[in-house]
Amino acid sequence: DHQASVDFALVPDSIIQTIGESYQIFYGHTSHGSQIMTGLEMLYLEDTSYAAPGFSEYGDDLGGYGDTSWVPPTRNFLNAHPDYNLVMWSWCGGVSDNTEAGINIYLNAMNDLEQDYPDVKFIYMTGHLDGSGPTGNLYLRNNQIRAYCSANDKVLFDFADIESYDPDGNYYPDASDACEWCETWCSSHPCANCSGCAHSHCFNCYQKGKAWWWMMARIWG
Repeated sequence: DHQASVDFALVPDSIIQTIGESYQIFYGHTSHGSQIMTGLEMLYLEDTSYAAPGFSEYGDDLGGYGDTSWVPPTRNFLNAHPDYNLVMWSWCGGVSDNTEAGINIYLNAMNDLEQDYPDVKFIYMTGHLDGSGPTGNLYLRNNQIRAYCSANDKVLFDFADIESYDPDGNYYPDASDACEWCETWCSSHPCANCSGCAHSHCFNCYQKGKAWWWMMARIWG
């Protein structure tokens, strides 16, 4: 979550290379999910010791209500590449208009994959902010995903939470994926540049890259 971005500097340098050498990652995503990849690239350009593990990127996302079309490609890939040991899938806008039942289909499908591939780590994700705030459906559905992951000891990359807080801990409940507060933050703080962060501000991608490394360090142990 956003605290992982803040705590990024606590990741031991000795662990970074170990992570880079220990994982092969299958990542299904479209434009929003590319924000993580952009953030990892930004960190690498700052410091080449942050060389990410090998990624095989698949051009699709988790879809919308009840969509499980992402499951067969995952199985096919893992069956053909037994050396891959981590899977991530991101949402595009599919959480915003989803339902409790639809999110449960996603959660159950992920859990089934975990049971069938016990040597592979599967990363759950929340959906990006859409400006609807705490009274919106996105907030409810993201909390549903969070509660499930917490109750069942899953690994969650909390996309929405990272977008909701600046590094000082100020909360922006009505923000959108454009990360409006990022513009304000970077007007008074040094911020890394990028060639483009899909749908958003470069600093949003940067924060997600930092949170990803922290998550990987936690997975490593």
